[in-house]
Amino acid sequence: MSRLRHADVEVGTELPERTFPVRRLDLVRYAGASGDFNPIHWNERFAKSVGLPDVIAHGMFTMAEAARVLTDWAGDPGCVVDYSVRFSAPVVVPDDDEGAEITVGGKVRAKNDDGTVAVLLTARSGGAKVLAQSKATVRLAR
Repeated sequence: MSRLRHADVEVGTELPERTFPVRRLDLVRYAGASGDFNPIHWNERFAKSVGLPDVIAHGMFTMAEAARVLTDWAGDPGCVVDYSVRFSAPVVVPDDDEGAEITVGGKVRAKNDDGTVAVLLTARSGGAKVLAQSKATVRLAR
């Protein structure tokens, strides 16, 4: 994996957009890894009983998929210095062969003298913006 150099990035540089599939099995695996077994993430009957349209992905799962765009772009799994989002809509994951998709892109909004860049991310699923005010500071190679 080749690391992206700070000198090779400018304000306005767009990160390659990526689309991630999300299936119910992914949510079960994430629940096991994270310890978050809230039934809204795996039980359709329960999710609907609390007013959701169907099972929804864990917010942190969605956030992690968006972070993959950052780490893959930079070529360094440890490059994220700071990262924050606001969850604006759930990722609804139907129980079918297709599930859902999360599409993530981003743009460099600032280039800092310390070797970092500020990135704004966009994440959508099912036509809805699922992460708002999604921003990260990423350290690039010198």
